[in-house]
Amino acid sequence: MARALPPPTLDDAPLAPGLYVVATPIGNLRDITLRALDVLAQADVVLAEDTRVTAKLLAAFGLSAKLERHDEHAAERSRPKALALLAEGGRVALVSDAGTPLISDPGFRLVRDAAAAGHTVVPVPGASALVAGLSAAGLPTDRFLFLGFAPPKSAARRTFLAEVAGVRATLAFFEGGSRLKDSLSDMAAVLGADREAVVCREITKLYETFYRGTLAELAADPALDAPRGEIVVLVAPGREAEATAADVDTALADALSRLKPSDAAAEVARALGLPKRDLYRRAMALKAAAPGPEDAGR
Repeated sequence: MARALPPPTLDDAPLAPGLYVVATPIGNLRDITLRALDVLAQADVVLAEDTRVTAKLLAAFGLSAKLERHDEHAAERSRPKALALLAEGGRVALVSDAGTPLISDPGFRLVRDAAAAGHTVVPVPGASALVAGLSAAGLPTDRFLFLGFAPPKSAARRTFLAEVAGVRATLAFFEGGSRLKDSLSDMAAVLGADREAVVCREITKLYETFYRGTLAELAADPALDAPRGEIVVLVAPGREAEATAADVDTALADALSRLKPSDAAAEVARALGLPKRDLYRRAMALKAAAPGPEDAGR
């Protein structure tokens, strides 16, 4: 029978001065990191999006800390105080209600101002609904674009979606349950009804669920009509018509007029989504076949 591991012991090494950007669990409290607990135990002040939420987290691990509210309404008051404490050599921890701070949460002005003032800014990584959703969705992750929350009104949302419809990357959104069905319908209309997508609900929590299908299928799914919980929507890159050989040669010829073959191949690879190695071979062939200066007058 396997022996149970002993409970973790906090590191009692002194915490250096600086601003610590601390990720917290997005649902399952066991996703807290030991390093996050070390920082929260020793910080002079913990800036929290909602002090009540953070107080419960600290209590769950037997910790206490001076808490101060730092959200979009209170930041103008708390930021100068935090910067003053940093200037005195203090240790400030910044947390959001769940996940990694600054990912669609307040705090970037504090990080920017602290760095500009020469203070050390230390990331303490951990849970993130965005990364967790991408890791389990089964969609391409070599390139993705995080777009936060789309506008709540349909007209503005469709305009917003149209601006990113052609982006060659997986699109990632946060969404509320009450708007999910309408949002999926607008995505189907603007991004393409047959575009693959995954709705990630309640990641790391008891009712964690991943709904997979086309945008049209997901928009019509009754289970996604105002579901409860936290939601991440991931949309696969759109399928584009393959470039013809003539398209490739035209693009390479233009690039070769400005760049050396390797750089030309890289530029066209990014633009057309084709393998750079094949494009480099074609670029060398085109360059070799191009008329030299002595042929220009013939």
